[in-house]
Amino acid sequence: MSFMIGVDVGGTFTDFSVFNNKNGDLFHFKHSSTPEDPSRSIINGIQHILEKNEIKPEEVVYLAHGTTVSTNALIEKKGARIGLITTRGFKNLMDIGWQRRPSMYDLLQSKPESLIPDGLKCEIEERIMYDGSIKTSLNEESVYNAVRYLKENDVKAIAVCTLFSFINPVHEKRIKEIIIKEFPDAYISISSELIPEFREYTRMSTTVLNAYLGPVMEKYVHNFEQSVKKTGILVEPYITQSNGSVISIEDTIECPIKTAVSGPSAGVIGAVQIAETCNIDKVITFDMGGTSADISLIENGEPTISNERLVEGYPARIPMIDIITVGAGGGSIANVDEGGALRVGPLSAGASPGPACYMRGGEKPTVTDANIVLGKLNQEKILGGRMNVSLDLAKKVIDRNISAHTKMSIENAAKGIISVVNSNMIRAIRVVSVERGYDIGEFTLMAFGGAGPLHACEIAEELRVGQVLIPPSPGTLCSLGLLMADTKFDNSRSDVMIAEEPNLRKVTDIFNELIEDGNEMLEKERIDEKDRSFDCSIDCRYERQNYEIAISVDSEMTVSALEKMVDRFHEEHNRLYGYSNKDMRIQMVNYRVSAIGKIMKPELKKLPVNNKAVIHEAVETRNVFFEGDNEQRVTKIYQRTSLESGCSLSGPVIIEQMDTTSVIPPGWTASIDGTGNILVTKAQGK
Repeated sequence: MSFMIGVDVGGTFTDFSVFNNKNGDLFHFKHSSTPEDPSRSIINGIQHILEKNEIKPEEVVYLAHGTTVSTNALIEKKGARIGLITTRGFKNLMDIGWQRRPSMYDLLQSKPESLIPDGLKCEIEERIMYDGSIKTSLNEESVYNAVRYLKENDVKAIAVCTLFSFINPVHEKRIKEIIIKEFPDAYISISSELIPEFREYTRMSTTVLNAYLGPVMEKYVHNFEQSVKKTGILVEPYITQSNGSVISIEDTIECPIKTAVSGPSAGVIGAVQIAETCNIDKVITFDMGGTSADISLIENGEPTISNERLVEGYPARIPMIDIITVGAGGGSIANVDEGGALRVGPLSAGASPGPACYMRGGEKPTVTDANIVLGKLNQEKILGGRMNVSLDLAKKVIDRNISAHTKMSIENAAKGIISVVNSNMIRAIRVVSVERGYDIGEFTLMAFGGAGPLHACEIAEELRVGQVLIPPSPGTLCSLGLLMADTKFDNSRSDVMIAEEPNLRKVTDIFNELIEDGNEMLEKERIDEKDRSFDCSIDCRYERQNYEIAISVDSEMTVSALEKMVDRFHEEHNRLYGYSNKDMRIQMVNYRVSAIGKIMKPELKKLPVNNKAVIHEAVETRNVFFEGDNEQRVTKIYQRTSLESGCSLSGPVIIEQMDTTSVIPPGWTASIDGTGNILVTKAQGK
């Protein structure tokens, strides 16, 4: 036997997916998270799985982990004490930023909290020009003085970002050598190694973020690696990157900023695989867990990649799956503000104490409490009967915190909580779709996470999306996605030039060098040559523009490939901004290569659809309030394991399983396909 394990740590539960390579069996498990030490819930869960299923540790051939450690360190400002070394005159760049307000009309909105303590920004004597020539040679004495000063001030990490080092990194390389010699215990983050691209503030910000996270992630992944070894598992674990791929422990330590949205990205990769089995190429992913909801868009079977995004107010120039996150989860806390308005989130009850209905001491009403009061969630047990819940406690906290301040009944207050949290998530879905020029009616909403299928149909109805897809194990799709991920390294370089034939040779040379770098990285990961592939793209813009659009290209730039790239740029510019100008020259700015290494992954079993499938008796009926209803509806409750491929159910229906509950409202029809997905369609169509 050989087994693959994917582990995703969430705010409330840690999810596990286990695949048996020999017989194709796939099963899932959930374990309460331990926020004070995420690795503890992982190891406890792994040991439970091994013992219960009589799996020998040496039979585990693959282990991948989606982590929120870097995300939490940034949110809670618990990163390392860091210092900065930069060119004289530029030490305040992190404070100056882009010189624009995060919210134009909010005069009171504060800037993000500085990650570098006062007095720990050091300037050195050196200057490289825009063309890579050296104007002022590196004064090594100034570097030694800066390093000694930072060492005396007890920094744990040093970020190095000098002017135009992305063109000529010679000074940064020497600075790194001096740091290693003078302060070998320091974590070092070098901009020319991390992000050799132009735009000084973005490059410095990414380098600082990486240094801030470095010691934290280094400590965590080493502890995780040692804990895994203690279980007897022999393979080295992988960590998920924000671009949806997995990398080794060593590479995670070198570039921890790549894990900033590690966990949610795995869910998108899982969604891509599920959509492929259903022959659906346009999907909006809706991953609602205990703390937040993560939204992303898949077009033509590929997730949308963003090469830059804000991370806690600071730009990070690292390729990431484009995911919008809102503080809307099952544990999101509801309250009445000073103006009497009902608000939900972003604060969450988390794993401890959790929602009041969990009977762990929670005293504030949450989305989960509201769903239990409305009857959408089982009012006695969840997690397949493993966890008891209390309807009375849910009612009590809603009554005390909401009804008492609004004169609404408990049921109407619960409806209000669901309506508000749905509105928050609907706005996020519009950001990734309508606001970016997509026709949302062409997409299927894929609902997963522990709470996604609870809310999906109501949200789809509001958005006028006529089809919802619920995977076989929605609550553990992120951990399943970890079993579906490949390894990938994103390399880039800046060189601004016009998209014209005389520059084609230079572009091809750049791509060849980036591919060679990618091959070296894949070699380190022991990926066979036959399992390697390379995706190339160029960030293009109209001349004198300040924003670029990434356009996929071939690694060998011929005249024909150039013409195709130009045409695609005009089309994409028109889709995004509503116009294009074919008379303007196009600049090529950044050149990117994704080096992809294919990793063994499970194949989902597909059963023939039985058109004569029998629908077994409902396990119970329950009175349920649905959106827009003033009275409860008697609703049949089914266990998902009893629904055969090919059967069809008309709402209102509720389908329960270990990791989630799927709510099928009146007017919607649910059918089960050959891989066990639930395809829910609006009765009158889109």
